[in-house]
Amino acid sequence: MTCGLMLTLPLLVTAQPQPIEIDDHTADVFSLAFSPDGKLLASASKDRTVRLWDAATGEHVRTLKGIAGDALRVAFSPDGKRLACGGADGTLRTWNPATGDAVLNVKAHGNWVAGVAFSPDGKRLATASADKTAAVWDAERGTRVAVFRGHTEEVWAVAFSPDGKTVASAGKDKSVRVWDAATANEIKTLGGHESEVYSLAYNAARALVSCSADKTVRVWDVGKGEAARFGTHAGGVYTAIESGDRVYVSASDKTVRALDRETGKPVQVFQPHKADAYAVAVSPDGKRVATGGKDRLIRVYALGN
Repeated sequence: MTCGLMLTLPLLVTAQPQPIEIDDHTADVFSLAFSPDGKLLASASKDRTVRLWDAATGEHVRTLKGIAGDALRVAFSPDGKRLACGGADGTLRTWNPATGDAVLNVKAHGNWVAGVAFSPDGKRLATASADKTAAVWDAERGTRVAVFRGHTEEVWAVAFSPDGKTVASAGKDKSVRVWDAATANEIKTLGGHESEVYSLAYNAARALVSCSADKTVRVWDVGKGEAARFGTHAGGVYTAIESGDRVYVSASDKTVRALDRETGKPVQVFQPHKADAYAVAVSPDGKRVATGGKDRLIRVYALGN
C-alpha cells in the first residue's frame, strides 16, 4: 500500500467462484477474524454471540458463551490459543477456541468495547471504548496495565505497532492518536479525517492504516504525521486489510473490494451484501476471504493459489 493521488476508477465484476454462505446469525455481523493457522473463522454479532466456523467448509464449530450484549470485535492471539471479544456491555472476554472454555471476563470499560487487539507477543490486549478511553491489559491475568485518555468522543479502534511499543487509537472525534504502550503518554495526534474513524491496522511496510466514514483509507507516516489517501471509495470504509499484493476493503456502500496494493486500482469485487459490509478478513495464507455485514450474512471465498 503506497502513497499517491486519489483516482477515479471503474467498478469491476463480482468475483468467482461463488462463496460459501453462512446465515446462522440473527443480526448484524460486526467483525470477523481467521485463526493464525487459517482453520477457524470467528464472527462477532449484534445477536450477542461469538461463533466459530470451519474456514474451509463453513460448518459451525461452536458458539462461545458469556456475552451479555452485542459482540462488537474479535481478535485471535498470535499463537491462536486465545480468542478475544469486546462487547457492548463494556466487557473484555477471552476464550480457548479449541475447547470453548472461558479464560478472562473483565469489566474493562464503562461503555462499549468496540475495539480489541493483541500485542505482537500475545502477552497484552488493547481495548477501545465508547467511554472515550483506550487501555492495555495483561492478557493472562486481566489486570489493566495502562489507560489512554485524550479522545473527546467514543473510541472505536485500537492497534499495536509491530514492535509492540506503541498503541494507536481512533474514533468519533476524527483523530488518530499514538501512545507509548508502557507509560500511556501521548506521542502524537494525527489529524486529517473529516468524520469518525472505524478501524486501524499496520501494513507490511509498518505504516499505520486508518479507515473512516469520510470515505477514505489513509496510510500514515507516523513520524512525519503525514498521510496519503489510498484508492477511491463510494461509501464510508469500515475495514482495510493488506494481504500479499492486495488490500481488501469493506464499506457502507455494501461492497467488499480487493485493490492493488501499489496503485489502489480495484482488481476484484466480491458479491455485494444487502446492506453495509462491516467486516472483511483474510486467511494468513491469503487463500480465503470472509465478508460480513448488516444483512447478518457471512460469505467465505476460496481464492485458490
